Amino acid sequence: MATVVRRSGEEVTVEVTVRLSGSLLEMEAAILEASNAVGRCATEEALQRFDTDGRAIRVGEIKLTARGRDPKEYQTPYGAVEVERYVYQSSRGGRIYCPLEHQARIVRGATPRFASQLSHKYAQLNARAVQADLEQNHGRTVAASYIQNVAEWVGDIATAKEADWEYAMPALERPIATVVVSLDGAMIPMADAAGYREAMVGTLSFYDHAGERQHSIYLAAAPEYGKQAFLQRLERKIVRAKQHFPAALYLGIADGAASNWRFLEQHTDRQLIDFFHATEYVGKVAQATYPYRQAEGQRAQWQHEYCTKLKHDPDALDVLIGEAARLSQRHSLSQKVRDGAISAWTYFTNHRHQMDYPGFLAAGLPIGSGVTEAACKTLVKQRLCASGMRWKTQGAGIVLSLRALTHTAGRWAQFWRKIDQFGAECCG
Repeated sequence: MATVVRRSGEEVTVEVTVRLSGSLLEMEAAILEASNAVGRCATEEALQRFDTDGRAIRVGEIKLTARGRDPKEYQTPYGAVEVERYVYQSSRGGRIYCPLEHQARIVRGATPRFASQLSHKYAQLNARAVQADLEQNHGRTVAASYIQNVAEWVGDIATAKEADWEYAMPALERPIATVVVSLDGAMIPMADAAGYREAMVGTLSFYDHAGERQHSIYLAAAPEYGKQAFLQRLERKIVRAKQHFPAALYLGIADGAASNWRFLEQHTDRQLIDFFHATEYVGKVAQATYPYRQAEGQRAQWQHEYCTKLKHDPDALDVLIGEAARLSQRHSLSQKVRDGAISAWTYFTNHRHQMDYPGFLAAGLPIGSGVTEAACKTLVKQRLCASGMRWKTQGAGIVLSLRALTHTAGRWAQFWRKIDQFGAECCG
């Protein structure tokens, strides 16, 4: 049991007694409970400082009068606390207003720090796993449905305010010379009859003059027909990046999807096919060159050799196009292998103007969208593709918004400072 023994201005002194008996493990459990008791006691004091004195107030143009003080339980990192606070209503009745909850930035009955903890954990784990983590590691028993409710409310705020809230770039060690804009998709299981659909990932990566990445901004979106909303969100991030770094070279790097290039050509100075995607088509030519199973070693060596040439030799692309064309006419090959050679010829021919890897490397520029490829796995797949999961569009969008915030360095803390500044009721 913890009690306040002294109050002095902005300071309170809390007293707690800890019983240290049994094993060290048992003592540590007692210490955790005592620490939580101190937290509950101090938080109860803190909450009361956001309440009114019961006099009439105005919210906008509406005058509200107090209906009295009602008890309310709030969830905190240390446990539930009950506080009596004033609630208000207009003379015409209608919605009840609680100044304490507004001023303290309460989120669905959770204090802001606890709401931040719940939503951050939910971005990484499902609600049941978060529930187990809280009980095992924090001595907190919380319903899984409540965890999901709070996290979804926070995710709604993140989604609703994305266009309005601007986040500062972190302090970077070196000046930015190049900004790489990249986008890709990852298939996730949906709860409707559509089965798997494509969630989108976008990244802006900031490189110094030596080609070292200094920072990355992540964006992710639930499956959407046409991808228009996602592209508008990505465009806003590009516009803001250009405001920060107007002199930087903007590069678009992606796979061969036509929709990617229509977007990137509008917003970047130069474009390049992601080198990793290009190597997949080198592999198709290698398969046609050495089609037999026993030639696996030769095939792998040939692919490695021509991937290296493609990266460094300006003539390698023409050689690959010629080889793909020749092999596609070899009737001794199976139709599947010939089709692979044809697809490689088509890919290299259509994108040869976007495959100047030797030139990019000579200029010290990136040639791959590895940041985005990794984000498809870590940001989308790891959280949304666990066994048995099925997603509705809104739920997937909320989780992806939270994960994009947690993946972008410094962004989560800035997001919560925005909530602290503007409030937690902004999503309606």
